[in-house]
Amino acid sequence: MLADIVKEYPWSIALVFFAVSVLINSQGAVVVAMLPLAYSLGISGPVLLGVLPSVYGYFFIPNYPSDIATVNFDRSGTTVIGKYLLNHSFMMPGLVSVTVSTLVAYTLTTIFY
Repeated sequence: MLADIVKEYPWSIALVFFAVSVLINSQGAVVVAMLPLAYSLGISGPVLLGVLPSVYGYFFIPNYPSDIATVNFDRSGTTVIGKYLLNHSFMMPGLVSVTVSTLVAYTLTTIFY
């Protein structure tokens, strides 16, 4: 089922990279686990290079030690984990930076390759 989607829209592998990164909390592990799968699905190298910033997704669920420490160190109270799990201080900056960097990288690879 995934093969049909990524053959039609190769950039959609970025969503898969991000989702796997959220689950396993490691960019390196996502690259090692998912790049062979992406190559086997026929996604070209320039596309994969362009969507590589999408492997940074471990900020999405605030369970990383640096996120917890940041909340504890902040005396002003502005860095918080909200009432619900997915409304914390790292959510919007992280989503914006990953989205923008992935779009810019993908655009650059389509221009130069």
